[in-house]
Amino acid sequence: QVQLVESGGGLVQAGGSLRLSCAASGLTFSRYAMGWFRQAPGKEREYVAAINWSASTYYADSVKGRFTISRYNAKNTVYLQMNSLKPEDTAVYYCAAGGIVLPSSSPLDVSSWGQGTQVTVSS
Repeated sequence: QVQLVESGGGLVQAGGSLRLSCAASGLTFSRYAMGWFRQAPGKEREYVAAINWSASTYYADSVKGRFTISRYNAKNTVYLQMNSLKPEDTAVYYCAAGGIVLPSSSPLDVSSWGQGTQVTVSS
């Protein structure tokens, strides 16, 4: 059974930074593409970034140049470094595994989700 546990969310002022972590278990992590999605209140869940098994990375246009996804296979962990945060980045951020299609994924294809971590950016 795949388990994904996110951490690192919080409240930050616009222009600030946060780093999210996602610890994975129950899968051969190094063989999986991993992704981050987010869902703001009243909106659909949307793709943010993904990283494949060879560490190639892909980003939604809205976060390109500000967010960086990375992975550390020895710790079965994927990260999302978020810089220059904007109020419109406020959302619950979800880690995802299984069904990640690169360069852009639909949440409908994802088979495993974490519980989510709240990111709030104040203006």
